[in-house]
Amino acid sequence: MRPEILFPLFAPVTALPGVGPRFGKLLERLTGPAVIDLLWHLPDGIIDRSFTPTIKAAPNGAVATIKLTVDAHLKPRHPRQPYRVRCRDETGFLHLVYFHVKGDWLDKLLPVGETRWVSGRMEHFNNEIQITHPDHVLAPDEFARMKPNEPVYGLTSGLPLRTVQKSVDAALARLPALPEWQEPSLLRQRQWMPWAAALAAAHAPGNAAELLPEAPARQRLAYDELLANQLAIALVRAHTKRLPGRSIKGAGTLRQKVLDNLPFSLTASQRQALAEIAGDMASPARMLRLLQGDVGSGKTVVALLAMLDAVEAGAQAALMAPTEILARQHFATLGKLAHASGVEIALLTGREKGRTRDALLQRLADGGIGIAVGTHALFQDDVIFGDLALAVIDEQHRFGVEQRIALSGKGSGVDILVMTATPIPRSLMLTSYGDLDASRLTEKPAGRQKVTTRTLPLDRLDEVIDAARRALEQGARIYWICPLVEESELVDLAAADERAAQLRAIFGERVGLVHGRLKGAEKDRVMAGFATGAIDLLVATTVVEVGVDVPEATVMVVEHAERFGLAQLHQLRGRIGRGDKPSACLLLYAQPLGETAKARLKILRESDDGFRIAEEDLRLRGAGEVLGTRQSGMPELRLADLAAHADLLAVARDDARLALSRDPALESPRGQALRTLLYLFQRDQAVKYLRSG
Repeated sequence: MRPEILFPLFAPVTALPGVGPRFGKLLERLTGPAVIDLLWHLPDGIIDRSFTPTIKAAPNGAVATIKLTVDAHLKPRHPRQPYRVRCRDETGFLHLVYFHVKGDWLDKLLPVGETRWVSGRMEHFNNEIQITHPDHVLAPDEFARMKPNEPVYGLTSGLPLRTVQKSVDAALARLPALPEWQEPSLLRQRQWMPWAAALAAAHAPGNAAELLPEAPARQRLAYDELLANQLAIALVRAHTKRLPGRSIKGAGTLRQKVLDNLPFSLTASQRQALAEIAGDMASPARMLRLLQGDVGSGKTVVALLAMLDAVEAGAQAALMAPTEILARQHFATLGKLAHASGVEIALLTGREKGRTRDALLQRLADGGIGIAVGTHALFQDDVIFGDLALAVIDEQHRFGVEQRIALSGKGSGVDILVMTATPIPRSLMLTSYGDLDASRLTEKPAGRQKVTTRTLPLDRLDEVIDAARRALEQGARIYWICPLVEESELVDLAAADERAAQLRAIFGERVGLVHGRLKGAEKDRVMAGFATGAIDLLVATTVVEVGVDVPEATVMVVEHAERFGLAQLHQLRGRIGRGDKPSACLLLYAQPLGETAKARLKILRESDDGFRIAEEDLRLRGAGEVLGTRQSGMPELRLADLAAHADLLAVARDDARLALSRDPALESPRGQALRTLLYLFQRDQAVKYLRSG
């Protein structure tokens, strides 16, 4: 249960004065449903209202705060005309201009003959000076209340800045006196203020420097969030490690049969990863390991050899993939690789129905199938394993933690191996995968060809089509990627359709089209055609991003490359260069290019190191975008910037481990304060693990 002291912060935003249902909905869309969500929405700019010139001295376009006497109300003859209030000081006249005025509120706000302080943007218009809809109109005794620097917030359509400012002020007034959860020595060393003071300071920046992630108030808040994150991860990890596991050891006979028949030898990092996995599986504690390797670094082989160890020990293994295309790809690849071992491998997706499915489920339940490959269909209720000992989850960031737990619940003491071809920056590893041990595959398999990457403006499309013609004449196969942006899926689908039609008109039936809306069987038919060479040029949306393996494909064209993230472009590029022929990737962009897009494309031209690319992607785009946090069930960071606060992350990790080693149940005074911190950042699940400890 959330502590009562936090109730005012978790009240709905409509509990704040002046926030009714209409503004409540808009605030909820902008920041989230609770008062605390609004407080985490920090300002991204400031308006300086300290400039107090005379009317004559106020330049056009400047934000000025001027002391005026109200001279006359010039009411419009027609409702569509503006309402003007003429004001003056010792240097001249100025008009305050209002549109759509109803009632007599302006007469009350600006009584003739009275003095008012008015703040807004100066406009010189038709030889007159005016302010349209001033931001502030204050009586002399109210003037002291106006902030000389006013925070500016990111907004959503229909929500005025003034409403957000007033709502934040009201939210700050609700801050309870919370016990300090940080070590006094750290606060002294970093010269950080208490939590509530830091939050108030972050919402009242005095200058541009105080908006930066390095500002002390923002650093303090970021550290609070990172500490909550690291505490939660440490608690989840400790809970998982306490669950009963089992020791899985094979003699290595099945593994050796496969190794003897491989056309290549394992790389040093593949051998290292296998040793780490075998050690985890042999130990009585549960394995929770992340295997990350760049595109084409040979994760599938490592996973297969680990699964064969489980089968040899008399148990079963399962591999779960995020899409049907990828599941079928794994099934085909594993079938070829595992042939020498004689182990039966089965495929289970949403498409297997009726008797076929029933027979498959029966073979799984009686242990006849050694390795099952599938989509999320694997953890449906009617899927029962005889004895599942190892679950391999591919492209982990597409699945939430719940799905990981659901699959591990299909057996007793199931070891979990998570794989990703999206290289993960170290800081993101700690915040999102800190409950996992990690193995990295750093080399490419022998014989892999380097991919040459070039960038071209879209207006040179004709040259690209000519180059595609020459490549096809020489026997190449080509991926042609059209972007897919969720908000405009149909528009982009039309663009992919149109491009496929244009290319068919030039190259005939050698052109295929695949996208997310195709039915499974049709998608498979097109992909199979591309793999066998019946189709030479495949127009596709990003469904080919992960796992599709056609070694003969040596050319990739990506349209609107500026729309993609770095890691995603790197993933796409990894679909080529998988055979023994040189490969080329052409990134087409629309002009003009923004600075970030320019930097992204430059890095791709220069590097094929997925780990460097991932670090740069994090720096350029932020953590939420790199792994699609919002879709993956991973905690989203609201205050910490992983690129700017990487040093704080390491400190938070050590602090969390030390705090739990001294006080595992968080019962000391600091422990109780840390519990409050976990609730404050909505890591309630982690507190449950404390209790069940």
